[in-house]
Formats: sequence, structure tokens, C-alpha cells
Amino acid sequence: MPLSTKSLLRKFLIWKYKHISERQFIYILSIFVGFLAGMGTVLLKNFTHYIQLLFELDFFNNYQNSLYFILPIIGLLIVYIIKQTWLKKHIGHGISSTLYAISKLNGIIPRYNIYAGLITAPLTAGFGGSVGLQGPAVSVGSALGSNAARLFHMNTKTRMLLIGCAAAGAMASMFKAPIAAIIFAIEVFSLDIAFTSLVPLLLASVSAVVTSYMFLGTDILLRFELTDKFEVNDIVFYILLALVTSLASVYFSKVFFGITNFFKQFKSRAKRLLIGGVAIGSMLYVIPPLYGEGYGIMNNLLKGDHLSAIGTTPFDLDLSNIWIVIGLLVGIAIFKAIAMTTTFGAGGVGGVFIPTLVMGSALGNAFAKIINNVGLGFHVSESNFTLIGMTGLMAGVLHAPLTAIFLIAEITGGYELFVPLMIVSTISFAMTKYYVSHSIYTLRLAERGELMTHDKDQNVLMVLDIDKVIETNFIILKPEMKLGDILKNAVAKSSRNHFPVVNDEHEFLGVIRLDDVRHIMFNSQLYNKVDASSLMHADADIIIYEEHSMNDIMDKFKTSGAWNLPVVKHGKYYGYISKSKLLTAYRQQLINFTQ
Repeated sequence: MPLSTKSLLRKFLIWKYKHISERQFIYILSIFVGFLAGMGTVLLKNFTHYIQLLFELDFFNNYQNSLYFILPIIGLLIVYIIKQTWLKKHIGHGISSTLYAISKLNGIIPRYNIYAGLITAPLTAGFGGSVGLQGPAVSVGSALGSNAARLFHMNTKTRMLLIGCAAAGAMASMFKAPIAAIIFAIEVFSLDIAFTSLVPLLLASVSAVVTSYMFLGTDILLRFELTDKFEVNDIVFYILLALVTSLASVYFSKVFFGITNFFKQFKSRAKRLLIGGVAIGSMLYVIPPLYGEGYGIMNNLLKGDHLSAIGTTPFDLDLSNIWIVIGLLVGIAIFKAIAMTTTFGAGGVGGVFIPTLVMGSALGNAFAKIINNVGLGFHVSESNFTLIGMTGLMAGVLHAPLTAIFLIAEITGGYELFVPLMIVSTISFAMTKYYVSHSIYTLRLAERGELMTHDKDQNVLMVLDIDKVIETNFIILKPEMKLGDILKNAVAKSSRNHFPVVNDEHEFLGVIRLDDVRHIMFNSQLYNKVDASSLMHADADIIIYEEHSMNDIMDKFKTSGAWNLPVVKHGKYYGYISKSKLLTAYRQQLINFTQ
């Protein structure tokens, strides 16, 4: 930052401290962050839209089917070149990366995340990558919120709050659904539900929606007006749909992590691009609706136009046969998850939120068509079941049932479908959670003990850095050292009362405490007879650096009753953690969370 800019910022901060309270400034910042998040979302949507418009020109229409195979590979190649030659940094998957920054980096998100997602996500989706823009929009907004907080020297708690404000703003701007956006920030980012956090979230959400209206007008991504009322007699079918969306959610999650692990075995990014690009191109050639985000599918299904939703296929299929249509819709649902994850594996940048909605809409619509055409005399609203299918997949895949309910309620402009929304969302979430403990966003973080939750005690322990509480200023003993050497070179020179014993490979063997030698330390006849191996003993417990989380470490202190425990890293002695230092660090971090 130039000196003149730093000087101006310093003067502004001094003026702020004198004239604006901390709470008032947070309110102002939340409006500003909401505006920035809204602008980021507008840029993402417009950039992607213009890329897709380019390929709708007459010149490209003559080669449409061939382009479905070629374009994703070109888009992924451009993203690969940008990453390798310009960014030269890892771009994470949107919301998961943001959650990691909150839990392990105190909410500090690098500045390059602001522009990295703005460039790479539209190129991925615009050229046909089967991903959404919601994740990148949240990532861009969160980076803006984090860096705004750092610029104005806000504390950790406020930085976390502004990241949540940016996430809410991004979603509010994307769907023009401010209430659902606030619930999304609370559900997914585990923000505290208190007046001090709720007001900034409201301000950011409204600010982002207004920004979206200013630049995009009244145009919305999901266009639907509710025409069919909720029928009580359909509840049984909604319950059955919930079971279907539960199974689909489990399938979605398994496919996501399975394909992700498959691509991890290829160390070369170029090889991932080649394999993934060819796979995506092949899928798009056979199933063109998998191209890009998939809003066209959802909007056409909501309008009752399944022919436009399915589009043209390279096969001569009789689309007047409703069972072929149902089969194609189920195929879209099945392959959307595969195409999305393959796009990620090939190096594409995007989100999972919109693909989840696409899959849910296709399943819900197909389910309604089966009921209406199975010949039992039942008739249900296909548009309503399309919406409820989206809810079921959102609740199951994202583990965000409240977001699912309120997003669809806001999209439809009312609460006519509130009962089926609640039924399907609850069942789908509960059943999916039984088989998949965490969402796509959080599963890997939870497995590594890096997931922020509403449990404040767990959160404080999680953000503690183990290296900052490990002490290494202990005098190390060898097992062959005699008592005289121990007293002269260790006890006499150390202010500590315990001494780790290690072998020549630096493996931890045991510990000698001052109390272990106190009764013989003045008996000079034993100085050359007693060695460390006969005095040492096992410690109360051992902390494995690579395996044990801070929560595990706290449990070890509780069960062992010890005040100091040794740490072993890669099988070698690394240092000690004292209970007093750990509790001091815990208290300081708790202050950072609550002040």
C-alpha cells in the first residue's frame, strides 16, 4: 500500500475511533460488504452470460453437437493456463475453502481469491463445465469481506461476521432471496444468532439485493409464479419424493468424493485436464442439458416445457413418448453429479449449489410424471414437485434444510407450499445425515477436525494452533547418561522439573522428573552407578502430532490428570505441551471470539 494511502487510512481510523462507535462502523461495513458481494455476483453472472451468448451465434449453431464436446476442453485449458502462468496459486472449491479459512486461518482469506474466482469460474461454466456460480460468488464475496475487515483493523470476531455478511450478500444477489441468504449464512457458516450479528446480516443481504436490482433489473435466475395449490391428498407422494431425494443426496455425495479421489491419483494436472475434459465433452455430446449451470433446465421444467428442458440429442428419440422423457430426466439427474465432479477433477472452478438444484428439479419432475402416467388415476402438480425436488436435494446434499425451505418459498413468492417444503426437507436431511454425516462442504473438514460449528468450546479448541502451545526448551537426556551427568548438565542448568529421554534416533523413551532423583541426588556413591534408563518411566500419555486434535489433547489432560504431556512428530520426540499454557491460549482465543 503506497505511503499516502496508508497515511489517509491512518487518519480515517483515528477519526473513526473518535466519532463512530464500533457497532455503528460494523453496520456501515456490512452495507459496504453487501454491495461488494452483490457487485461480484453481478460480474460473475454477466461474464458467464456473455461467454454463453457468444456460442449462440449462427456460426456456432452449425456445429452445435461438436461444440458440446470441444468447448469444455477449451475452457478447462484456458483455466489451466491462467492458473499455471498468472495466478500460480491453488484455487479451492468456494465455500469449503472459506470454511477452512474461518476455522484454521482466523478468517484471513488471501486477496487473490477476489479476482481468481471472478475469472476462472465464468470460463469454466461459460464453456460448458457442469458447475454453478454460487460457490465462487460466496468465495469472492468472503474474500472481499475478510480483506475489508483487515483493512480497517477489525478483530477476529468481526472478520468472521463480515465473511458471513458477504456470503449472505452473494446468495441474496444471486437469487434475490434475502431471507434465505441470511439463513444460509447462519446454517452453513455457523454464525451466532444474536442481535449483534443478525442486524449486519440483514443490512448486507438487503444491500446486495438492491445492488442486483440496480444492475440486473427484475430479471431473476429462477422464474416461477405459483399456480397450483398444495393438496393435502398429495402428502403421501411428497413423503415418497423425500425418500427418493434422500437416496439421490447420498448418491450425489458418494459420487462427489469417489470421483474426487479418482482424480487425486493423477499427480499431473495436465493429465487430469485431458481425462476430465474428454469425459465431460463425451457426456455433454450425449446429454446436452448438462452444459453449464443448468438454469434453462429448471426454468423450462417449471414452465411445463420438458421438451425445451431436454433439448436436442444426437439420437433419434421419440420425445412424444413420456417414458422416454422420464428416462432422460432421470439420466440428467444421474449424470449431473458425475459431470459436475469431473469438471472439478479436471481443474475447473465452480460450485455445487446450482447442480444440486438441477438434479433435484429433474428428479422431482420425473417423479411427478411417473405418478401422473402410471395409470392409477392420480394427478399431481409437476411444477410443484419440481420445486419440492430441489428442496429435497438441497436439504440432503448441503445439509441446509432451512435454507432449502426459505429459498423455494421466496422464489415462489409465498408460503403456499410451506407444508410439503418442511416435510420433504426434514425427511431428506434426516435420512441423508444418517448415511453421510456431513455435507459436501464440510465432510473433509470434519474428518480433519477443521470444521467450525455452533459449539463455541469446540470452535475455540479447533482454531488453536498446536505449534504455538508446544514447548521445546527442555534439556534432553540419553538413556546411558549417569546420575552425575544428569544432575550436573540437566538438573543444575534447567528451570524445568522434568526431562525427556530419547535414543540416538530421537525416539521418545520416557521421562525423568525432579522427584525421581530427589531422594538420591546427594548420594555421590550412585553418581556413576545409576543411569537414566533405570530412572526413567513412561509419561501419563503421549500426544501424536499428526493424529490428535486440540480436542483430543484436552481430553488426554482430563483423563490422565497430567500437567505436561510429550509430543511425538513423525515418530520422533518434538516437545511438550503444558496444561497451563494450553488453558492460557484457550482463554485468549475465547476472548477473541467473544469480545
